[in-house]
Amino acid sequence: MSLLKKLAGETALYGLSSILGRLLTFVFLTPFLTHIFNNDLAQMGIQTDIYAWAAFLMIVFTYRMETAFFRFGSKKEDRVTAYKTATTMVVGTTSLFVLLLIALSGPISKQLGYPEHSNYIIWFAFILGFDALVAIPFAMLRLEGKALKFAIVKLTNLFIHLGFVFTFLCLLPNYYPQYFDPTMGIGYVFIANLLASGATFFLLLPTYCYKTTSEKAKESVIFDGALLRKMLLYSMPLVLAGFAGIINEVLDRILLKAFLLGDNQEVLGQLGIYGACYKIAIFMNLFTQAFNYAAEPFFFRNADKAYSKLLYANIAFLFTLIGTIGFLGIMLFMDIVQFFVASNYREGLIIVPVLLLANLCLGLYYNLAIWFKLSDQTKYGGLIAVIGATITIVGNIVLIPFMMQLGYPGYLGSAWATLLCYATMVLIAYFLGQKHYPIPYPMARMFAYIATVVSIYLVYAWAIQPYLTPNSLLSYLVSALLILGYLAGIFIIDGKRIKLMLNQVPSE
Repeated sequence: MSLLKKLAGETALYGLSSILGRLLTFVFLTPFLTHIFNNDLAQMGIQTDIYAWAAFLMIVFTYRMETAFFRFGSKKEDRVTAYKTATTMVVGTTSLFVLLLIALSGPISKQLGYPEHSNYIIWFAFILGFDALVAIPFAMLRLEGKALKFAIVKLTNLFIHLGFVFTFLCLLPNYYPQYFDPTMGIGYVFIANLLASGATFFLLLPTYCYKTTSEKAKESVIFDGALLRKMLLYSMPLVLAGFAGIINEVLDRILLKAFLLGDNQEVLGQLGIYGACYKIAIFMNLFTQAFNYAAEPFFFRNADKAYSKLLYANIAFLFTLIGTIGFLGIMLFMDIVQFFVASNYREGLIIVPVLLLANLCLGLYYNLAIWFKLSDQTKYGGLIAVIGATITIVGNIVLIPFMMQLGYPGYLGSAWATLLCYATMVLIAYFLGQKHYPIPYPMARMFAYIATVVSIYLVYAWAIQPYLTPNSLLSYLVSALLILGYLAGIFIIDGKRIKLMLNQVPSE
């Protein structure tokens, strides 16, 4: 089996949890919640807002120690010391962060605009704590290639979460109303998340007693202060990059609250629409996430191979092809996809093509940015992320009011700012990488495929779709033919090239 096929297999297993998890969230949870709160858009706005802040705090809780563990635990003889050092540090700091959030829950909830729900902050303190404590164990599973166990634990978390959401918001009000509190609202989703995160922690708790068969590793110390200093020096620029990355990913929700017009309920309603429709771009995001789960440890494991740079180039090209197929499939069948959000949320579908392209660029960035991790030049990762964060902040500040002046919803400006940010990061990562760690990426070919699918979609949206009846057999047939035509074009132009890529690199 070639290394590319091995990576594809691991991506499929990670995707089993990531793709199935996101798919079930999209197919079940998002439609379910948008219908439950179809007449109370502010509840979805609160969910969007709190999860945005939680994403920032997760960087603080883990300070990218999982990536440092990949770097310093990649050799089997060093793994147990790196693992014990990382987990000991994370356990200590997580305990302090959880206590701090609980102590400040009242002022935080007041500042966020829902002072009567300080309990939300307390619940999320424990959610973040549990999630931080499993970050290194999950990294261990990835580094050791235990994708199946990784997928099983992730899916268990998912089913517990979905099960409790359904129980709290469907079974209780309909069959056990005496136990249902209607004032809780979206809080039931947070409780379900807490129960799922707690269960995941207890499932992975045995990994804190990690053992190894390596004789050298058996003699190693449990906690190594000198190694910790190296890990922290390695991870600190990545923390900066992580903060900047989260700014790129979720700051738009926070800035929308500041710039959208209307009272608090109206603003939260618009935020809820944006958050619900943002999830439609989940199909591209889940592929990107599944790929990243498999690719990051895979890249580290193969960094010393003579053919590693060719391998990385081929992976980026194949990622681009799959991503463009996904973009085209979602946009050409939007007549079907739109039913995954309730009717009052569909006015936000205008953001979907922009966010799909943004997530495709993010996946390309994951590919092109591996060079600074492999070459221990993580300072460049911090620099690129800061530039991206600056674009996100300025882009939102400028584009949200600009879109509203043009008569569009303000959140369309946030979507365009996201795309501009990730596209810029791709370009900077590529040009810096070619200078410091050159990899022969077929960039012209990759961007040509992206331009092709965008062109196909624009022609369809402007010149074909207006003459088709929505959700008709003819509209589905036209969409299918366009996708098949694109696939045929790939086969004709690059079929032989793809076959060579999949077979030319020898197995490990």
